Amino acid sequence: MSAHFGSRLRKGAVNTTVAALAVAALAASQAPDVTADTPGGRTAADAPSGDSAAEGNATGGSATGNSPYYTDLPPLNSPVPSPTQSTGTTPTGAGGSETGIPATVLDAYKKAADALKASKPGCNMPWQLLAAIGKVESGQAGGGRVSADGTTLSPILGPVLNGVGFANISDTDHGAYDNDAVYDRAVGPMQFIPSTWAWAGRDGNGDGKKDPNNIYDAALAAGHYLCRYDWDMATTSGLRKAILSYNNSTEYYNTVLSWLEYYRKGTHEIPDGTGALPGNRSDGGAGKGTTPSPWSPSPTPPSTTTPPATTPPASKPGGGTTTPPATPPQKPTPPAPTTPTDTVDHLEAAGATKLTATAGAAFGEKISARAETKAGKGVAKVRIRFTVIGGDATFTGGESVATVQTDSAGVAVAPALRAGEKTGTFTVRATVVGRTVPALQYTATVAARAADALARTSSTALTCVAGGEFADQVEVKATYKGAAAGKVAATATLVAAAGGTTANDKGPYFKDAAGNRVRSLTDLRTDADGLLKLPKLYADDNAGTYLLSVTTTGGATLTVELTVTAPTPTTPDPSEGTPDPSEGTSDPSGGTSTSPSDGASKTPSGSTSASPSGSASTGS
Repeated sequence: MSAHFGSRLRKGAVNTTVAALAVAALAASQAPDVTADTPGGRTAADAPSGDSAAEGNATGGSATGNSPYYTDLPPLNSPVPSPTQSTGTTPTGAGGSETGIPATVLDAYKKAADALKASKPGCNMPWQLLAAIGKVESGQAGGGRVSADGTTLSPILGPVLNGVGFANISDTDHGAYDNDAVYDRAVGPMQFIPSTWAWAGRDGNGDGKKDPNNIYDAALAAGHYLCRYDWDMATTSGLRKAILSYNNSTEYYNTVLSWLEYYRKGTHEIPDGTGALPGNRSDGGAGKGTTPSPWSPSPTPPSTTTPPATTPPASKPGGGTTTPPATPPQKPTPPAPTTPTDTVDHLEAAGATKLTATAGAAFGEKISARAETKAGKGVAKVRIRFTVIGGDATFTGGESVATVQTDSAGVAVAPALRAGEKTGTFTVRATVVGRTVPALQYTATVAARAADALARTSSTALTCVAGGEFADQVEVKATYKGAAAGKVAATATLVAAAGGTTANDKGPYFKDAAGNRVRSLTDLRTDADGLLKLPKLYADDNAGTYLLSVTTTGGATLTVELTVTAPTPTTPDPSEGTPDPSEGTSDPSGGTSTSPSDGASKTPSGSTSASPSGSASTGS
């Protein structure tokens, strides 16, 4: 379908109808979900405030700062399948450059979706959603004008977010990403504002850098951003919340859904740089970019104010001229209205400033901060960023940074914080986005996982013959307050005495990797179910009763009795010591008689007689 028809398609009722049909079709394809979103509703931009994830945030509270986007809709025709290998030709018409996806850009979307399948499988991120957002944000990186590694050939920048028609977001990156040290601008093919990229940025192409101008980095970052609160893209409400968190506009949501539905029906790959540039921006402006890129925004129109006409000097009666009165002074232009952020003087803690948790567990309290004016009045609709510093704890969704908008009382409540495995103390810092005020610090302490009880999983007696090996391995289960205590550190020692910690120098032993005898094991850890199976035990030659002591972090202790028995004595063979009839016997007179098999027999008088064979015999 031609660009001309695509442009006409977006006017009037046709635009609304097409978007509505796409939304309805996609909604019907989603899994059922218990969350019912009202039509036209809005969702949180960076993080849910309090317990509601469906309340709207102020302009600027999104990945893009709610920058303008492209409203071009897909054609009514279904996409043409990918070109066959036999022909190698690129389809045209509905499947041509207007709706095809440049090769490198398409590869970036698919690789990002594959990575999310592994890291956040519950998100169910389809690559087509990334493609739909990329289409709406930048026309697939400006028609696929990217280098081999995925970096745009020229910057793609949104309008200056100076509050004139857009959000008012003061500079947060010193111009590093957007070349503007006064205000922020959305950057790159997925249009991240610098303050969001600072925590959401990812390295998608493995070059060691996080570049918002690289489609691999930007696509992966967009996927993580959309999945950060465990929203499920396979459900209607999860998909809606995620899209609206990217750009908080119902029209934006409908446009993205239109392209998502289109791409799900099928799309095709086109060469890099051959994609069509979109032509309709939501604010009526020109394309995004920087001079001399073809995406450069329209130059500021020349001033249309007509200068005051020069009045010729008036003639005086009788000759001469009269100097005209001076132009009356102009009224000063009133200052631009300030944003709520501009009125913030400081931050105050709205809850606990010291938190504790066990490794791997959620902290019992949420961190909250209140934005206040100099007079101490709470300021609503201010974005506060919470950042974990020095620890491996994460907020809901697995991120170490969360941005939350203050409520009507000026309070922002951070998402639930979950401790990692690193023990000790770390800091959570709260700052105001877009304004420099002293940061607020919260101290969080993570204690090691612990158990308060240990028990064997079997009641079988543990016995072994000296010099042998125990048939059964010792297995224990650790619990804490009755629940399985997973990943708890433990030690196992064959102790010399009950209640002691000194290892015995004899009796049962373990073996190390080299086969050496070991009677104390450290660095053990229970599994996720609290179970710990010790290595096989062996016995030396010392019989007796021995003790195995197992202890865990938290003080749980279990003593296991091991019995080593002496080898069973060997019973003599009853046949041993009995003369063999075939062997010679002693004669009472001291001589030796031979068996009948020797050819002679003893006579009653003690003489020998000739054998039946006739050999001679000799008297005694």
